[in-house]
Amino acid sequence: MKEIRMVDLHTQYLRLKEEIDAAMQEVIGTTAFINGPAVNTFAAHLAEYTGAQHVIPCGNGTDALQAALAALQLDPGDEVIVPDFTFIATVETVALLGLTPVVADVDPDTFLLQPEHVEALITPRTRAVIPVHLFGQCVDMEPLLEIARRHGLYVIEDAAQALGTRYAFSDGTEKMAGTMGHIGCTSFFPSKNLGAFGDGGALFTDDDDLALFLRSYVNHGTTKKYYHSRVGINSRLDTLQAAILDVKLRHLDEFISARQHVAARYDEALSGLSFLQTPARAPRTTHSYHQYTLITRGIDREHFREHLKQAGIPSMVYYPLPMHRQEAFSRYPFFEKEYTVSDRLCATVVSLPIHTEMEEEQLDHIIQRIKAYTP
Repeated sequence: MKEIRMVDLHTQYLRLKEEIDAAMQEVIGTTAFINGPAVNTFAAHLAEYTGAQHVIPCGNGTDALQAALAALQLDPGDEVIVPDFTFIATVETVALLGLTPVVADVDPDTFLLQPEHVEALITPRTRAVIPVHLFGQCVDMEPLLEIARRHGLYVIEDAAQALGTRYAFSDGTEKMAGTMGHIGCTSFFPSKNLGAFGDGGALFTDDDDLALFLRSYVNHGTTKKYYHSRVGINSRLDTLQAAILDVKLRHLDEFISARQHVAARYDEALSGLSFLQTPARAPRTTHSYHQYTLITRGIDREHFREHLKQAGIPSMVYYPLPMHRQEAFSRYPFFEKEYTVSDRLCATVVSLPIHTEMEEEQLDHIIQRIKAYTP
């Protein structure tokens, strides 16, 4: 049996080697390493895949969040509602721009931001909300968008872990994660559903004016070389990365299906175990399983992880500390409040290996060793 990895990028590369090498060689042959033709080609293909009117590539997912917030042109101290159980970039970018993050607890089963929690936190200073489509499934966007409409709030979707996930509205229409709010953001970090061979990110919007701002902002605030209409940042998607991503985009649905197969195997085998809770499904959304995250029940999580490690099975904890307990945010009022669900999740969640190249022998081994665990 091959070594089990949380994400097996090497085997995925070998499967796509001929296509990827050819795409990279084309870029090297043209030497158009910055803003080369492959960047626009990839953006156009990603727009076609997602249904977004505008796709703006950038350097990484964190820059995408920063650019999205900058595009709203909010005032210092304006409030942005964010989930407590998330990666720091979601909250970090709010703080970096002088805005005030307002942290909401999450659903205890799906780990997602709940629309009713958002509405309860709205104040006269609230200007935006950032739903995070965590681990591969969408926040319940229809009620959240209605709340945002009623209160005049912007919605920035953090779809870094859910590219390719679909959400169904009550009228039967479907939209992709990242294309439902005013602006969507994603990351092409190598382990993501659509991963580059380095950093990368993109923004989605159907608003022409926002798109114009975003394109300018990520390119030093310019739309014409050496003429700068605003202060921006330098956040470009490398041409080599765009070429690689364009190849992998053709396989994204296949990648998601492979992840869903792994998750289905885990669900079937582990759902009856008293010491684990398998991932719950949120309403109206598909699940692309960027992570397969369990909740441990009544056991020592680290003892369980050590049991897996001894059997050659890696595991990860996403995330060990909620946002309201991060020292970086200690100056904000939420630092003193209680967030029961997020605290409990950070103490109990554990993620199993899941990726596009997992073999049945590996899955069988993981399942057998988990079932053999004795608390």
